[in-house]
Amino acid sequence: MNNRRLSRRLTIYDLADVVGTSPTAVSAVLNGTWRKRRISEALADRIRSAADAQGYAINLPASALRRETSRIIGMIVPKYDNRYFGAIAERFESMARERDLFPIITCTLRDPKLEEEAARAMISHQVTCIVATGATNPDRIADLCAPAGVRTINLDLPGHKAPSVISDNYTGARNLTACILKRIEKRRDDGASLLFIGGRAHDHNTLERLRGFHAAHAEVGMAVSGDHVLPCGYAAEKAEKALDAFVAAGNLLPAGLFVNSTITFEGVVSWLRARKWSRSTAPSIGCFDYDAFAACIEGTVGMVRQDVPKLVDAVFRLFDEEIREDARWIEVPPILIESGLRKRGRSSSPSDWGTRLC
Repeated sequence: MNNRRLSRRLTIYDLADVVGTSPTAVSAVLNGTWRKRRISEALADRIRSAADAQGYAINLPASALRRETSRIIGMIVPKYDNRYFGAIAERFESMARERDLFPIITCTLRDPKLEEEAARAMISHQVTCIVATGATNPDRIADLCAPAGVRTINLDLPGHKAPSVISDNYTGARNLTACILKRIEKRRDDGASLLFIGGRAHDHNTLERLRGFHAAHAEVGMAVSGDHVLPCGYAAEKAEKALDAFVAAGNLLPAGLFVNSTITFEGVVSWLRARKWSRSTAPSIGCFDYDAFAACIEGTVGMVRQDVPKLVDAVFRLFDEEIREDARWIEVPPILIESGLRKRGRSSSPSDWGTRLC
């Protein structure tokens, strides 16, 4: 066996000889279709162990061409640096493996060129589907995939050429805004609206959250002035620069802030700390997206947690049922979590803060 391996590439026939089974069984285990062929898990384990011991690696692209499909599923994510996208990637991998799929995930940094490059690379590897998460131009990815027969599903940001799974951003933002306004009710005698900061001015999620932001103000008879909306992007440093410009223009920081991501939240908190904002005058902050540590920071009155399990479950329902309707959008309600009020006279350590559903 060792002499044979030195002279040529190891084949499934060699592995079948080692294990004492058929080449068909070896092929089914290595390409992930063994359960459909009613091969026992014990035999599958023996074949995989033998393949590892003999240094065998399946040629996935060639195998995909022979089967006209592959067991590879791809995901594009925009960032790794917050809990939301990290949780999406982790659940996606777990659910893909449950289906005998091999997951490939790549981070594209909200760069359209990197998104296209990633899609082309995945297509060349014969992926069966690409899940475009938070893509800047999901319809472009769908256009690239269609000629190759590769399915696409959009997650987090919707498109019009493939089914999309998104959070109900409007309702989540309206509820969060109402929560902040309620907390600062005694401090808004001047009629000033909350300050909205973060996000991109033209993406679907920010537009929907702004719509909910305005609706919640209207429900209490308030209007939002244009200079109180700062869609400065998501990066922490951009939030700090936007706040600098807001104050430099002669504006007073309002009693409440709506922060449009946990990444932006980092910039807001850093900006407030750098200016040694006093406890009595610091604004109350609500954030769309959830971080357990950020929820414990004094001044955080509420956070919206997007329901990652239900979002990714919906993606795989579309995948399993082979749903391809271009215009289908599935909206998943997010969860609003309100931070507990600190008791008067006690320290502001995290242990003094609780959470409850609004």
